[in-house]
Amino acid sequence: MPIYHKLGTIPPKRHTVFKSPKGSYFYEQLFGTEGFVGMSSLSYHVHRPTQVKEILKSHNVAPKIAIDKNIKALLLKGFQLKAEDDFLQSRKALLVNSDVVLGLAAPRKSLKDYFYKNADADELLFIHKGSGKLRTFLGTIPFQYGDYLIIPRGMIYQIDFDTADNRLFYLESYSPIYTPKRYKNPSGQLLEHSPFCERDFKLPDNLETHDEKGDFLMKVKKQGILHELVFATHPFDVVGWDGYNFPYGFSIHNFEPITGRVHQPPPVHQTFETNSYVVCSFVPRLYDYHPASVPAPYNHSNIDSDEVLYYIDGDFMSRNNIEQGHITLHPKGIPHGPAPGAMERSIGQKSTQELAVMVDTFRPLMVTEEAMGIDDGKYYKSWVE
Repeated sequence: MPIYHKLGTIPPKRHTVFKSPKGSYFYEQLFGTEGFVGMSSLSYHVHRPTQVKEILKSHNVAPKIAIDKNIKALLLKGFQLKAEDDFLQSRKALLVNSDVVLGLAAPRKSLKDYFYKNADADELLFIHKGSGKLRTFLGTIPFQYGDYLIIPRGMIYQIDFDTADNRLFYLESYSPIYTPKRYKNPSGQLLEHSPFCERDFKLPDNLETHDEKGDFLMKVKKQGILHELVFATHPFDVVGWDGYNFPYGFSIHNFEPITGRVHQPPPVHQTFETNSYVVCSFVPRLYDYHPASVPAPYNHSNIDSDEVLYYIDGDFMSRNNIEQGHITLHPKGIPHGPAPGAMERSIGQKSTQELAVMVDTFRPLMVTEEAMGIDDGKYYKSWVE
């Protein structure tokens, strides 16, 4: 993220000798993306961060595909997904392609018994139910209902949940996740017309520094395989860091909607972007104020992207029989629009209280076996009068 941030103690100059008050060396690590040209941070560790003692076992966690070339609109009943104790085991991939994995999770317990690193993908966790703390080697971020958590690839983390009732919508992104370029000036500062600004972000704080040796289990996901490694020192041993590559949070409730006299297209809701998909936030807002406006979205053809909507809360004006936790998939190749009666109901309405996350992918999505297990089987017919 193009904001400079720092925590703890760092030397005045990069790549120079840095010692503790006791005279021992601190060990510098570059934490970056896209080789040496993307966002990066420099962290300083009590111990060398490279000390792998054992590689225990590995197992395949790649999604099992049920439909690889899909043309069918789907409605997935997300809250039917069963809760599980383990954080990683609770994560179920539903819709996938070579760019991104979209899924749901309902973890009952905190991620405390091991550390986790996704070596392939940035992660976006949307908190639908639950609260707690995201703990990383670069600091801690508290989270609650409505928060997006952006976790760069390679980030070592654990999660503390306050209760056992947690529901997450998540993405694994094989390209870096950024805020939209059109919201920024050439220096990267968010512009006045952006629907959010830098002060809305939750930045890491409360840096943990553990000077501990022993056996520390880390699970690393790489190429669809989950590897279990034992490290010789505690992964959270950073005494200080600075840079631009770090986890952060953003609340959907801080997204300021852009409205107009007539219906605004989906890009006004955009919150994040990559080179292969976009993420949009639909939030409570006033409807269009032209005297003859139609607040419901117009029918549109999905020519360039598959559209996924995750429904969080509110009235979901354009759909019928939608509940919290539902996911709809509108695949490219078939026009879609308001459900029968939704356009007529919207005329004369002044506002909506809906909350939803939308993901538009530029390549078609495959449907997993987990998704088929919670599909209602008939959504694709819902536009027939």
